[in-house]
Amino acid sequence: MNKSDKIRLGVVGTGQITQSAATQINAHPNGEVVAAFDTNEERVKSFCEKFDVANACTTLEALLADENVDAIYVATPNKFHIPTTMAALEAGKHVLLEKPFAMNLDEAKAAAALAKEKGLTLSLGMNQRFNPESQKVKALVEDGKLGEIYHVKGYWRRRSGIPKMGTWFVSKELAGGGALYDIGVHMLDLSLYLMDNFEPVSVSGVTYSKFGPRGLGEGGWGMSDKSDIAFDVDDFASAFIRLANGATVSLDATWACHTEKAGDNNVQLFGTEGGATTYPARLYRFSKEIPGAYEIVENLPDPKKPTMGNRFANFIDHLHEGTPVCCTLDQALAVQKVLDGIAESTRTGREVVLA
Repeated sequence: MNKSDKIRLGVVGTGQITQSAATQINAHPNGEVVAAFDTNEERVKSFCEKFDVANACTTLEALLADENVDAIYVATPNKFHIPTTMAALEAGKHVLLEKPFAMNLDEAKAAAALAKEKGLTLSLGMNQRFNPESQKVKALVEDGKLGEIYHVKGYWRRRSGIPKMGTWFVSKELAGGGALYDIGVHMLDLSLYLMDNFEPVSVSGVTYSKFGPRGLGEGGWGMSDKSDIAFDVDDFASAFIRLANGATVSLDATWACHTEKAGDNNVQLFGTEGGATTYPARLYRFSKEIPGAYEIVENLPDPKKPTMGNRFANFIDHLHEGTPVCCTLDQALAVQKVLDGIAESTRTGREVVLA
C-alpha cells in the first residue's frame, strides 16, 4: 500500500463503542473513517454528521462496494461478527474485529482461513493490551523481571454493570454469552498476552445468571434500542485454565454481584522472581538492596520500545507501514478455544481437555 495514502476505514455498527473508535481512527495521521453502516438509519446518519463521514450506507453491501474503503471495523452484535467479516474479506477488505472473535471456534477458524486464503489482514482489537499500565507489565515480563510465571489471576468485577436490559447484550442468540464474552474475554486475553503463553490444554469453568433474570444490576452501557428481549446469558463466570507448560490461569468476570467496589479489574502475575499487577502497574519482589526486606515498586518506567498507541493505531500502522499486528489470529483462536471450553465445562460440570 502506498505510504502516502491514508488507510480509509468503513465502520459496521455505529453504537457507543464506535464513537470512541472513530475519534481514535481520525486522530491517526494515516487513518480516516470514510463510510459507515448501521441497521438503524437515524443512528448512522447522526454518526456520519458528527464525524464528517461522507458515505452513510443503508446496507452492508453498499459499504463493501465502496472502492474508497480499504478496511472494515466491525462493531456489531456478536452473532454478526463472522458473517460480516466473511463478507468483508470476500470483498477484498481488511478487517479489525471487536471482541469476542466469534460465537464459537468453528466460526472463528473459518474466518481465519479465509483471511489467509485472501492474503488480507484480520485482527481483533483487544484494547486492554494497549493500556499503558499493561504495556509496563509486559516490559517487565520481557525483561525477565518476574522469572518463570507459573500462575496468573485475571478478573473484572462489576457490582451493577449489565449493559442495557432488553438489548442484544443479554440475548444468548445474539451475544453468545454475557459477562464472559463482554469483559471476561478481555481479562483472559490480557492474562495470556502478558504471559506470552497461548497454549491452553484444559479448562474447568462455570457460569451463573443470578441478577439479570431478576432485572437487577443494569449498568446502562450502549446505544442499542430496547425491546422485549429476555435475559438468558451469564452475569457471572469463573474458570481455571491449564497451559501446556504447567502454568495456570484463574479467571473471574461479573456483570453484577455483591462486592466491595462498584468496579474492579486487574491481572495479577505470580513469578519465581517477582509478581506484578496491571491496574495499577506494580512490581512485587524481595529487596535487592536490603537483605530480608520486601519491596513494592510503583511508578514503573514506560517501556523502552515505543508503545503501539491503541488498537486502531496498531491496525493502521500495520496496513500502512507493515508493522506487526498486536493480536495475531493464532492468539485469537486460542482465546476462542478457551471460551468454547468454558461453555462445555458449564454444560457437563467437568474439566474439558482442549484439542
